[in-house]
Amino acid sequence: MSIKLNIPLNSRLAGVLAASIVTMSLSVSAAVPQRPALVVGVMIDGLSMEYLELLKGYFGEGGFKRLLDNGVTISDIDYGTIVDAPTATAIAFTGAVPAVNGVGSSHVYNSETRSVNPVFHDPETLGNYTDDTVSPTQLLVSTLGDELRIDTGGLGYVYSIAPDQGTALILAGHAGNSGTWIDDVTGNWATTTFYHDTPRLLQQRNRMQPLSVRLDTISWTNFMAPDRYPDIPAHKKAYPMRNTFLRKDTNRFKAFKTAAPVNSEVVAVAGEYLNTLSLGTRDVTDMLNLGFTVQPYEFTNDADGRIEQMDLYLRLDNDLAKLFNTIDSTIGLDKTLVFVVGTPRRARSRRDDEKWAIPHGEFSPRRAMALLNVYLIAKHGNGDWVNGYHDRQIFLNHELIKKNDLDEAAIRTDVAQFLTRMAGVTDAYTLEDIINLKAGVNPQAVRNNTVIERAGDVLIQVAPGWEITDQGSDLSLPLVERSGVTTAPAFLLAPELATQVIDRPVDARVLAPTVASILRIRSPNGASLPRLQLAKNK
Repeated sequence: MSIKLNIPLNSRLAGVLAASIVTMSLSVSAAVPQRPALVVGVMIDGLSMEYLELLKGYFGEGGFKRLLDNGVTISDIDYGTIVDAPTATAIAFTGAVPAVNGVGSSHVYNSETRSVNPVFHDPETLGNYTDDTVSPTQLLVSTLGDELRIDTGGLGYVYSIAPDQGTALILAGHAGNSGTWIDDVTGNWATTTFYHDTPRLLQQRNRMQPLSVRLDTISWTNFMAPDRYPDIPAHKKAYPMRNTFLRKDTNRFKAFKTAAPVNSEVVAVAGEYLNTLSLGTRDVTDMLNLGFTVQPYEFTNDADGRIEQMDLYLRLDNDLAKLFNTIDSTIGLDKTLVFVVGTPRRARSRRDDEKWAIPHGEFSPRRAMALLNVYLIAKHGNGDWVNGYHDRQIFLNHELIKKNDLDEAAIRTDVAQFLTRMAGVTDAYTLEDIINLKAGVNPQAVRNNTVIERAGDVLIQVAPGWEITDQGSDLSLPLVERSGVTTAPAFLLAPELATQVIDRPVDARVLAPTVASILRIRSPNGASLPRLQLAKNK
């Protein structure tokens, strides 16, 4: 006996529609890629596409080649003007220029104390394993790390590890768990009480494996035989390289922080983080941000530092392979977004040997300030008219100018005209010139990268080849003026991204919104440009 059910047409249609909706929902769900379990942001100070191309045949398969062959390659990230590592890092991680994000250089001049301080100096905090009192409060906008922490309700971890203080603080951001760097005086891995989550493993490393003890036994020698390095003159191929960091050298920690072994130290600490802090293994996205360097090594006794320069790349390639292998074995690269961003390569600051007869001279900021003060005294009466000098900027005594009822803009114009008559000064721009887009070859870039509240009254340009002496700043070595590049490469490696090369200049501000888009989180609040449109794997 058969039973026939009499189902109304509208009921059948409703069932079909319900089934279709479920099917469509499943299809849409399957089409949306999962968020990465781990985000690894890597800043490499001084990264050059030219060196990557030169040395590609010498790299292993797991480091730079992995990025070049499998990721998105952006050949030229444009920072607008020559910037240092913290400034470039702030642009890349906030999507905002220094005029907006507040970080225009690693150090700033304090007119009240007439001293140069780290840009993140903060007397309201204390240091952990350092006497430095710093915090990221001078970073005026949010970072990628901040936005990830906000998006995950604070459940996602954000940690940073870098040799230098400024980069570490920016990579950790305001809301990060911890940012750590190597102290210049003690060699400790240091942080600040601004952060409340200093990993116990760092404390153990400082106690059990202090760099101050190990550094005497660390030497930086050739990664391979000297005659194997490309583009090296014959006389260099006969002599192996050896750089040491002995206890008697008062600058040994500063030197180490710019040498190839420091990158290995960062990777070793990063490996401990990955293995002990459960990064990327929970049902939430974590972030680990790292800083490395391949800037020309300034502490060598040899004016020709090409072997050291190439060795930095070869050893970092090996270190990156170790890092990627650790990620793959603990979390899986198929669950990880890696983005690597270079900062512009700095021209070497060593003067060429006299035998080459390259025109040069010496520009002394101290002498320039003394002559300028004498000039202003002759025009306006006795007083200490010049407050100080820092990073090619002249700072005037505003209180004295106001006391004498003088116009600041007129004084600045007069000072700029006087300075351009000095030997070694090719041009001088007032603060008004910068604001009104009349400074330099690219006035908009100069304006974007100037934090007006901390800028000097007059910005000077020193002639190429001239050595800037007695700067009285954080620089350990004399600086030889040389035109430099303002771009560097960047790479993105994620399962959903197709291999591609973008060989046109790309504004550095697009990096943060592009990474935020991949993570499906908000862009940092100072980001002003749209994300890059990247090809996806099918």
